[in-house]
Amino acid sequence: MVQPMRDELTSLGISELTTPEQVDSFMGEIKSGTAMVVVNSVCGCAAGGARPGVALALKHSKLPAKLATVFAGQDKAATEKARTYFTGQPPSSPAVAIFKDGKLVLMLHRNQIEGRRAQEIAAELTAAFDSVL
Repeated sequence: MVQPMRDELTSLGISELTTPEQVDSFMGEIKSGTAMVVVNSVCGCAAGGARPGVALALKHSKLPAKLATVFAGQDKAATEKARTYFTGQPPSSPAVAIFKDGKLVLMLHRNQIEGRRAQEIAAELTAAFDSVL
């Protein structure tokens, strides 16, 4: 049932992390460089805003070097592990985290996604790409 929701991100070239070990490995790879981690969800704001917003943002000329996703409520242990890297941030799904040199530089929470159009979310992400990447 959730496979199409997973495919919506993985079809964009975003690596799906389904275990805590995969999350740790991915995070170890981004000690230098840039990365984006999307916390996917079955909720309506993920379907209407987060996933389409990420898709639009990935058409931008400047992008994070590494892209990954975890699926909240489905791959619980992987999601919990990913959240340990979102230093000082409360749990949120959906959410988008942007890292530079292993440090969290932007966190887009559910309350910043909910009720917004995909174009608005993409604009916020691309502005972040331009300013921090």
